[in-house]
Amino acid sequence: MSVSVYLVTPPFTQLNTPYPATAYLKGFLNTKGISAFQSDLGIEVTLALFSEEGISRMFASIETDNSTFSENARRMIALKEDYIRSIDEVIRFLQGKNPTLAHLICKRDFLPEASRFEQLDDLTWAFGSMGTQDKAKHLATMYLEDLSDLIRECVDEHFGFSRYAEKLARSANSFDGLYKALHQEYSFTDQLMLDIFRERVETVQPRMVAFSVPFPGNLYTALRCGQWLKKHHPTVKIAMGGGFPNTELRSLSDPRVFEFLDFITLDDGEAPMEQLVRHIEQDLPTEALKRTFILRDGTVTYINNAGCSDYKQAQVGTPDYSDFWLNSYIHAIEIMNPMHSLWSDGRWNKLTMAHGCYWGKCTFCDISLDYIRLYEPVTATLLCDRMEEMMAQTGTNGFHFVDEAAPPALMRALALEIIRRKLVVSWWTNIRFEKSFTRDLCLLLKAAGCIGVSGGLEVASDRLLTMIQKGITVAQVARVNKHFTEAGIMVHAYLMYGFPTQTAQETIDSLEMVRQMFQAGILQSAFWHQFTMTAHSPVGIDPEKYKVEAMRAADISFADNDVEHLDPTGADHSSFAFGLKKSLLNFMHGACLDYPLHKWFDFKTPRTSVPPDYIVKALEEEDFSQVKPTAKIIFLGHPPVLEIVSRSKKGQQWENAELTFQNKRGKSTIRLDVEEGKWMAALLPKLGLGNNKTWTRQEIKADYEAAGLPDFELFWDNKPVNGLYKAGLLSL
Repeated sequence: MSVSVYLVTPPFTQLNTPYPATAYLKGFLNTKGISAFQSDLGIEVTLALFSEEGISRMFASIETDNSTFSENARRMIALKEDYIRSIDEVIRFLQGKNPTLAHLICKRDFLPEASRFEQLDDLTWAFGSMGTQDKAKHLATMYLEDLSDLIRECVDEHFGFSRYAEKLARSANSFDGLYKALHQEYSFTDQLMLDIFRERVETVQPRMVAFSVPFPGNLYTALRCGQWLKKHHPTVKIAMGGGFPNTELRSLSDPRVFEFLDFITLDDGEAPMEQLVRHIEQDLPTEALKRTFILRDGTVTYINNAGCSDYKQAQVGTPDYSDFWLNSYIHAIEIMNPMHSLWSDGRWNKLTMAHGCYWGKCTFCDISLDYIRLYEPVTATLLCDRMEEMMAQTGTNGFHFVDEAAPPALMRALALEIIRRKLVVSWWTNIRFEKSFTRDLCLLLKAAGCIGVSGGLEVASDRLLTMIQKGITVAQVARVNKHFTEAGIMVHAYLMYGFPTQTAQETIDSLEMVRQMFQAGILQSAFWHQFTMTAHSPVGIDPEKYKVEAMRAADISFADNDVEHLDPTGADHSSFAFGLKKSLLNFMHGACLDYPLHKWFDFKTPRTSVPPDYIVKALEEEDFSQVKPTAKIIFLGHPPVLEIVSRSKKGQQWENAELTFQNKRGKSTIRLDVEEGKWMAALLPKLGLGNNKTWTRQEIKADYEAAGLPDFELFWDNKPVNGLYKAGLLSL
């Protein structure tokens, strides 16, 4: 085999599904007739390490004098035969290839247990009556985490499942630390990775190797591979792109980086990749490169050919998941958070509804960068075409739409198209909690296979939400969450503490808002993050406006994104971290919802100023604004059975029409006047998605009045028709 481009995701990202960047690029290269091969070295190295052979080699590499090791490490070394004997079966179980092992794992005498298992009281409490498979996955994950701890202590200090040598790259204004580490002897993990990488390079015989580096924890391994290529295959060109260089390396000036690479590209990779291939294979001049750093005469030089346009989203092709080891990914349950289990348990095909963010105003976000700033949606028809292609290729029908914030109008169009095509899919995505997510839209999304949404509640304080320019209020978030929850869609909230000028009072009040949402049953999952100032966000660009002081390094020649800052008017934000996270863990399991908030902290905190019924009252203030005449009315249910029933009371007799609706969980019946019932029974099949025509409320009113029936609003907006959303009659 000989290909133009070998696309590589270096270790380590996630173990349950391929990171999608190279699949996106390979799909694009297919449209250009450019040959490519791709590897997820993360899963390949993980499976090589966590195997009987790999673990045996790992234990053999540990020094025999273990007197300096922790008691935990010494215990694991003593149990090495148990680890060696069990590792292959555990991996097969986590790959879904040996599900019956769950019973043995849950008996608690099969897996050797070290320090990670000290949380078992929490495990019993958190999992409760959850199924054996999930309990076993969590126990098996802790077993692997124990081994990870051992590797980090005794073999390779930089090791981590979803990151490797991350501290060397995170906010590294200087390349010195990484440069020094890259000139040390290969670590155990380095050698394992390079053995696999060498095999792939010799098989694929690429003219260029392109590393996608999404996170700081992937940078070291990408550079290690680049270093090896420079030594052993000096004619092969080496490129790097992805999330890390896009955000961190925009001000790069250190020439030493190019001892390991030839090119670094920024932002969308399609056009830069095509230009690089043409440059290497067809002698395209250097000046034709697109958004690319090179080393010229010893100086880091940025080249951006303005005459080369980026591709529209409709032109980039369908992500191509070929070459990946799709049946070998590991389904772990690391922490007991419902949304985190979606991320880590199960393999998801990744797609994007829209490039960039349709809102693009949040002041903590990198809205100055193209990946946020340039908003371009894809049509619902094209999205469904791509979904069907990927289902055929991968054999799986789960999708994670990795949007910054999926647009509600496009979500509606996508859901309608999924239902029209009768696709059986499950999917989830990131959203903004905006009022467009009505009860009926959420019911439509559920019918189309949506199982979960995640969105930024951030600081649950209206003052700070305004300062963030989030465009939402806490009460609005509560109502939207109610719509999703009642539709059967799980809601995860991203929470933030430590935004500039945030007081202790606002932190406690935010916690109280979150507590009330869990208590009301409208939030199922959440996670607190401490605010980080980034160089490309409005706060980072103009910190004085937000009353904080940026502490930027005097000399930045390498990474430039995270910015240390002082918040002289705010609280001591880091002191709240443990209490916020501990309280949230309890709230997610329905525990301690009546616990006084000050009990979560070991220092004095103010009393909350939020009324105890704030969220309940917000939910009662549902928006009853009139439906627009142009609103689309659809019917997703089965046609009702119409029966004319005679009734009598006190000597009087009359007839009613009864419409009986069947659904998957039972049936429901409504009673109407005879003529209205006949009209409704005839109308509903016309509102199905199998028809060419989409009806508006205005058109339905005209049809109703043409039938000679009186007072449409009184009929349509009151019981029993108003309750037909449960049978599938939706206003969108």
